[in-house]
Amino acid sequence: MSNDEIFAAAYREHYWAVSRYVARRLDGRTGEVEEVVAEVFTVAWRRRADLPPSPLPWLYGVARNCLANTVRGHGRRRRLVDRLGNDDTAHGRHIAAGPEAETPGAWVHEALSRLSAADQEVLRLTAWEELAVDEVAVALGCGRQAAAMRLHRARRRLRAEIDRMCPEATADTDCAKGVGHG
Repeated sequence: MSNDEIFAAAYREHYWAVSRYVARRLDGRTGEVEEVVAEVFTVAWRRRADLPPSPLPWLYGVARNCLANTVRGHGRRRRLVDRLGNDDTAHGRHIAAGPEAETPGAWVHEALSRLSAADQEVLRLTAWEELAVDEVAVALGCGRQAAAMRLHRARRRLRAEIDRMCPEATADTDCAKGVGHG
């Protein structure tokens, strides 16, 4: 099979998985998902000779880098808008969420958001993308042992954060449901 055919097969097989990966990390900014996914596959096309036999974890690694570029760009634009004073809060427009805005399991996302970006990513790769430790290692660009240790430590820190958020958690509270010690 030629490199072009290998790329085409990887694109067909993994386009939606990469799209979901990007969409979950852009948290509702749907217009940007297509741009980032296009960039991922542009990089993959340029490096099609380097595609591994199992390309999905490698594509996730490329997506991570593309997302980092997107986030940096947002930061630059946000700082510019703040300097110009042309944002909603400067014009007195502030939207407050109502009590029904609390989503089920929001406490898990809150605990996750309190972790470092590296901890969040290793946990998301295993939980959201359902990657095995070997695949996480490829996506993160590190060895298997390092990936396993990062995952172990991230899980431990998430558990500690959940315990901090809900010190009085009992089996029937929202905070304790679905989260076991161990």
